[in-house]
Amino acid sequence: MNSAQAADTETNKGQRRGPVLKVLGELLAEGRTEEVVALVAKLVSRNSELERLLANAKSSGKKNEGVSTAQLVLLLGGLAPESNATLADVDAKLRASSGIDEKQRQDELAAAAPKRKREAPARRPIPEGLRRVENVIQVPAEERPCPLCGGERECIGHDVSAVIDMLPAEVIIRLDKREKLACRPCEGELVRAPLGDKVVPGGKMGTTLVAQLLVDKYYDGLPLSRQMERFERLGLEVAISTLADQVGWAAEALQPLWRLAKAQVLRAPVMHLDGTSLSVLDKDVASGIRLGSLWGYVGTDFRGAEKVHTALYLYNSTGKKNGQREGELGPEDVLNLRTGYAVADASGLFDASFKRKELIECGCNMHSRRRLTECLDAGDTRAALPLAAYKKLYDIEKEFKDSSVEERRLARQARSKPVFDDLMAWVLAHRPYEPPATGMGKAIGYLYNHRAALRRFLDDGVIPIDNGVVERLHVRTALTRKNFLFAGSDAGAERAAVVYTVLGCCKLAKVDPVKYLADVLPRLATRRVRLCDMPALLPATWKAGHPEAVLPGVDADAKAA
Repeated sequence: MNSAQAADTETNKGQRRGPVLKVLGELLAEGRTEEVVALVAKLVSRNSELERLLANAKSSGKKNEGVSTAQLVLLLGGLAPESNATLADVDAKLRASSGIDEKQRQDELAAAAPKRKREAPARRPIPEGLRRVENVIQVPAEERPCPLCGGERECIGHDVSAVIDMLPAEVIIRLDKREKLACRPCEGELVRAPLGDKVVPGGKMGTTLVAQLLVDKYYDGLPLSRQMERFERLGLEVAISTLADQVGWAAEALQPLWRLAKAQVLRAPVMHLDGTSLSVLDKDVASGIRLGSLWGYVGTDFRGAEKVHTALYLYNSTGKKNGQREGELGPEDVLNLRTGYAVADASGLFDASFKRKELIECGCNMHSRRRLTECLDAGDTRAALPLAAYKKLYDIEKEFKDSSVEERRLARQARSKPVFDDLMAWVLAHRPYEPPATGMGKAIGYLYNHRAALRRFLDDGVIPIDNGVVERLHVRTALTRKNFLFAGSDAGAERAAVVYTVLGCCKLAKVDPVKYLADVLPRLATRRVRLCDMPALLPATWKAGHPEAVLPGVDADAKAA
């Protein structure tokens, strides 16, 4: 609100209206200082709210739930002190442990320091690994003769500038010329080179093309009907049934890897799980579509300080906790097959499983933080204080993400535990005063009801702070599901789970899925892999022998989650 806008002030004689400066002048002239202070406080509160809304509007395009330090400083600075002494005390302790006040002091000192001239952002260097293709640009014919003598000028060199461009995709016919060797002097036995790589012996589709089919469909969300149209533009007419057959055969070839991934996830020290829906065509239901579920699991193992993740997808024909068909595993069935740590949200589907002493529930702090973020987005600025505590906890996790398990545990005990204890003290103090049906009441209730599982990460360096690794894995599943809408049958959904598993392993290992599948598929299709050699084909191990297939940069979906 500025001086040109109208202001309403409630006075003892009624309500006074008019421009802010005029109203303030009248109140000062009358000596009504208390009402002047009340009006200024109202304007400050309104200004803080508008700044918060503006910050939200500027960040509306973001794809994560984080709240910046600048926003937290702004919001915490606008919080009115609690009149309740107990609440004021826990607020002060949480504010101190979150470190926001110290950050605000440092920011003020930095703001007072002399400003350096802002430099223009530097361009990112052109990647070194991309193939260089020469594009010789000649001087136009009319400029080639010398203007003095009229003779033809000679080329003495080139000015070279690097431009990032793209060669259009091309469908090729690969002519497999199998060498034949014979011994002419003795007319001995003839020997031939082996057949070229194909997913289906006798088929016409090469492995790279089939690998691209799978990646485009299950990772980039391009249904086979659109891929068929793209092939037509490239000069290849192919029936959609042919493409579907190739996908089916490839999924069948990948099943040994899917079974191996399931075994590794079940015996991993830490297992994450989370589910999402998947619609399936079913002529036996009135609507023609039945809602099934796709459960994602991630097993985390440790090789020194390195975390090794293995993805697994299992399809369920219903949303129930137990499988309803023969051989089908629901989340409760999977949890019953393992012991140790299991990271999950607070779904009631897991309650019976976590009553077993051998299975240890680890909570997802991302879920509790998300509820507080929703409160802040709804205008409840009290959520800024616990969110500041969560920001501190996640900053510590980021600092020690590449450390050993023991170093991470010690850091959590020394630095994260005090912050989390103050956060829970804040929850316990505010809980009696907050109606459970409000947004803040629900957020506080979640933290209180699941406090034992949420704090478990403090006691062991192998336990993650949240369930983010499997939730981020679901990002691609959700995007592709929006494009193909539903699976054609339960069998089709099971094939999708197999491919999602392999692509998920590639994603977690940061491996190019096309290069990986093009190398692995023909070996699996021709049964050239012994069972004891199968672990070497999982992406996390396979990439050691194929450095050219390792993807550079940061995972885009990790930034989006």
